[in-house]
Amino acid sequence: MRRLLVIGDGKMGRLVAGLAADHGFEVVAQLGAPDTASGITRAQVREAEVAIEFTVPTSAARLVRQCADLGLPVVSGTTGWDAERAIVETYVLGQGGAMLWAPNFALGVHLFAKVVEEAARRFAHAGAGFDAHLIETHHAAKLDAPSGTARLLATAAERARGRSVPVTSVRTGHVPGTHELVLDAAHEQVRLVHEVRDRRVFASGALAAARWLVGRRGIFTLDDFLGEVPR
Repeated sequence: MRRLLVIGDGKMGRLVAGLAADHGFEVVAQLGAPDTASGITRAQVREAEVAIEFTVPTSAARLVRQCADLGLPVVSGTTGWDAERAIVETYVLGQGGAMLWAPNFALGVHLFAKVVEEAARRFAHAGAGFDAHLIETHHAAKLDAPSGTARLLATAAERARGRSVPVTSVRTGHVPGTHELVLDAAHEQVRLVHEVRDRRVFASGALAAARWLVGRRGIFTLDDFLGEVPR
């Protein structure tokens, strides 16, 4: 059993802790906001080999840096702190640490991004006048808009089309996450949709990534963990 520190006790943190044993982890501690307000301590980390962090955008950068200070590899699933992430990644590298960040740990989303990029490329070059638009829907409590996944998908589509792709964000009810690429022409429309039915897919992906991260140093993404999908 690998030893895991869970940082965050919200919905995702509780799911990670609850599924940890199924992925070969012993949870040595789970830290909520009051536990980390003054910083993560060596005593709190105990004998953890890796950490998984699902907290809030205003705390993620600080918590990842503290993991690096303690020599603890960290998988981060918090979104909405893009402006700080490059600085934090440089800090982690300077400490000889390891970090894997992803806006979404569902394997299907990783593959969907490849599909979105290829579809955007083909429709842009088809000469049929297709516009592209992304629509993302999440639960009412989601803090960032657009979501990190929507930004990932928009970047993929923009890279293929060579121009910007607008994003519409919807916050309502309890939707775990739905992302849709709409390709619209005068007389026809194509929709590509990825829909999450259960948040456990995020927790399982983060736990699998955490097992992979143990013993590594550097800054990683899901492309490193899963390998590039061949064209």
